[in-house]
Amino acid sequence: MADPNIDIQIDPNAEIQIDLQVQEILLAASQHDIPKLRRLIRSQEAVPNAANVKDTETGYSPLHAAIAACESDDEPVNGAQANGVQPSQDQSAVESGVNTVRFLLQEGAIWNDLDLSNETPGCIAKRIGQNELYEMIVDAGVRAELLLNRLDGYEELSEMDEDEDEDEEEGSEDAEKTQDEHATTAEQTTTDEQAAPELVDVTQVEAAGPDVSQSRYLDSNLTFQQDRLLDQDQNGVMMAWESDIMAKSAKKLLPTPGLRVLNVGHGMGIVDGFLQEQSPAAHHIIEAHPDVVAEMKRKGWHEKPGVKIHEGRWQDILPTLVGEGEQFDAIYYDTFAESYGDFREFFSEQVIGLLDQEGKWSFFNGMGADRQISYDVYQKVVEMDLFEAGFDIEWEEIAVPTLEEEWNGVRRPYWRIEKYRLPLCRYMD
Repeated sequence: MADPNIDIQIDPNAEIQIDLQVQEILLAASQHDIPKLRRLIRSQEAVPNAANVKDTETGYSPLHAAIAACESDDEPVNGAQANGVQPSQDQSAVESGVNTVRFLLQEGAIWNDLDLSNETPGCIAKRIGQNELYEMIVDAGVRAELLLNRLDGYEELSEMDEDEDEDEEEGSEDAEKTQDEHATTAEQTTTDEQAAPELVDVTQVEAAGPDVSQSRYLDSNLTFQQDRLLDQDQNGVMMAWESDIMAKSAKKLLPTPGLRVLNVGHGMGIVDGFLQEQSPAAHHIIEAHPDVVAEMKRKGWHEKPGVKIHEGRWQDILPTLVGEGEQFDAIYYDTFAESYGDFREFFSEQVIGLLDQEGKWSFFNGMGADRQISYDVYQKVVEMDLFEAGFDIEWEEIAVPTLEEEWNGVRRPYWRIEKYRLPLCRYMD
């Protein structure tokens, strides 16, 4: 407990000095003065993380300020702004802006930092029609996401190595442990891994919120409404507005009758309904939530032609299907409350064991759909990871209608952009 007799003094002059230094950094960024920025950022001892300081009134970081300064005061001519071209904009100002943005990114500026208007630097670049700056921020986001994904993988390997080292140490200290004791240790390790918290599903963007894990979702009571499926926290698990997307996905995956299809994640049954319309010879459905499984059986899904329901998580079911030699002409993936790492594991380790050589697969592409720049970043990340896994991908853009009224009663909108990119994946030649 703090001593009430101790009078803590805060030097107002120090606060004023820091604020002046912050404003000086932001001004240099807006003026694209790289020499001054370099001196200010690299010599600031009183201002930590100087490349990401914030203006108290706007929330602008140096990256925001540098990009906002490239906005033209003139009206666009003949739709030039729509094409990302500003004929009246001083090209030297844009070039200096590009160089300043490049410098700030090299100094550790955060690509998706938000200002007080809820805009990232990339959002500003998109709004003012500066496509070169926008693509620079997208590329920075891709680099950051790829690095984070790789670090997650390294962290998992590191944890495995530590476990192995501990096992070796225990073995050297007590070489007379019985086989039963080793079995008990292995069972405990498995239990601990299963109990570890899981990450939010990026395929449903931020709909789940930061506190939703897969275990929480699977334990929650779901609400089935005519146009939506909600979890107990009012997160949108699936909604009827996705129907046009699902219909086109089903037709691309099953262009002719008599094919074999696997769908991971039933939800409201929207895509499975469209897949059934294509008259598949075999239709396997994996569903992990017990409420959804109960609703499927109430609606008689288990009695539909060729349908086989697998109750449980795909992580547990797919290895068994691979072991049984099951093959599919088409696969669709649309889960909730899973991470991008789960998705990458799905297509890099499971799809290749289940998809016929001439087959196709797709997924609900909702990653980063709360804002355009995040959506563009994840498209590139997915393309790179799919290439690494041995898949080609093609995209079809589909206009999404205005959805403002769709979010009434939903905790957080998971779609805020104008066009959906429908993915279709195949093995590389």
